[in-house]
Amino acid sequence: MAPVDVPVALLGYGTVGAAVNRFLHENAGDIERATGHRLRVVKALVRDLKKERDFPAAPGILTTDFAEIADNPKLSLVAEVMGGLDPTHKYILRLLESGKPVVTANKQLLAQRGAELFATAQEAGVQLRFEASVCAAIPVIKVLRESLVVTNVHRILGIVNGTTNYILTQMELGASYEEALAEAKHYGYAEIDPTEDVSGADAAAKMAILATVAFGSRVTLADVQFEGVEHINSAHVAAARQMDMVIRLIGQAALVDGRYDVRVSPALVDRAHPLASVEGPFNAVMLQGDAIREITLEGPGAGGIETASAVIADMVSIIGTTGAGFLHNDACWRTLDRLPAGELRSPFYMQISVDDRPGVLARVAECLASHSVSVARLVQTQVEGGATLHVVSHEATYGAIEGALEEIRGLPESREISAAFPVISQRGISELGWT
Repeated sequence: MAPVDVPVALLGYGTVGAAVNRFLHENAGDIERATGHRLRVVKALVRDLKKERDFPAAPGILTTDFAEIADNPKLSLVAEVMGGLDPTHKYILRLLESGKPVVTANKQLLAQRGAELFATAQEAGVQLRFEASVCAAIPVIKVLRESLVVTNVHRILGIVNGTTNYILTQMELGASYEEALAEAKHYGYAEIDPTEDVSGADAAAKMAILATVAFGSRVTLADVQFEGVEHINSAHVAAARQMDMVIRLIGQAALVDGRYDVRVSPALVDRAHPLASVEGPFNAVMLQGDAIREITLEGPGAGGIETASAVIADMVSIIGTTGAGFLHNDACWRTLDRLPAGELRSPFYMQISVDDRPGVLARVAECLASHSVSVARLVQTQVEGGATLHVVSHEATYGAIEGALEEIRGLPESREISAAFPVISQRGISELGWT
């Protein structure tokens, strides 16, 4: 039987777009055997027709005119790999409104404007798929939406940004932050402007998407509290090593008494924890739920070919489903309230610099106790003219920790609070054995 011809278009033909086209050429036989369809790129929207590309498109494919894609009734689907919010947002809306299924790798667009896009897809009866928007080649969206659809996932822990994970891994090996970032750029793990990655904004958008799918309630980028890795230095890395821990940029999403909390921040991860072994530009997502207890998905989370692989998987899923397919539906089926920012609980590590004076340790302890922060471990190291206090708390709320640290900052002996990180461990704090 002759294969079904499936003409497709790309919005963007950079690293990812070129990889999508190359894969469709090189793996056409595999796709045809699996689906009975032959996907071929017939148009790709670009800004510059003359730019050199890794996998040059055939003559006539590249265009600077979006209308050649939007007004082409023969196109079966469109993959968006151009990034950005505008004009990408209006392009995708127009495609969905005209009845064209869309695959997107755009995490910021989904995290900020996903509600409108899904409503439009729903009304038009077409699919909007987005596996490539989170963790590239790791099929976490598919697992959440299909395999775990009745599992009631209530907690997600993830390393979802390969750039920052590479930087932190290199810092463990002795590099400074600046050296590690430069190396990440050299190997293509970081953009020329890495702000979105190192600030935590990229990871925050991905966690918003994961939480939306897992919890069935809309979570936007504005709902995610995040901080990045720009302030991490060798002293933090050394302190983590002293505790037999590593520093990772961790995304957390949790359901607590019917309310959600989603955040991204550096954290100290116990070396016995599965996430501690995730190194370099790799990602990992841990899902905890009623029926599964805990599963971990791990793999390459960044890179053109990895993202292209996920884009093509979504394209194949679209042509392999009848009609709109259930996955075009918006994942949201309820509205949950956000947990007040300071109420989530966690153990914490704090690094506090003070003048070395009689009674200062007692005053710091009093500040912590006044906010119901119980100290599990405290080690004092001498520095020139002062001391650094390494404090590990038992589980406390974020609000209590912030209140205690604000009070400590007001002490006349206080110099600097250079770290306040949540601690990620499957062991009890008292079992960590740090001395």
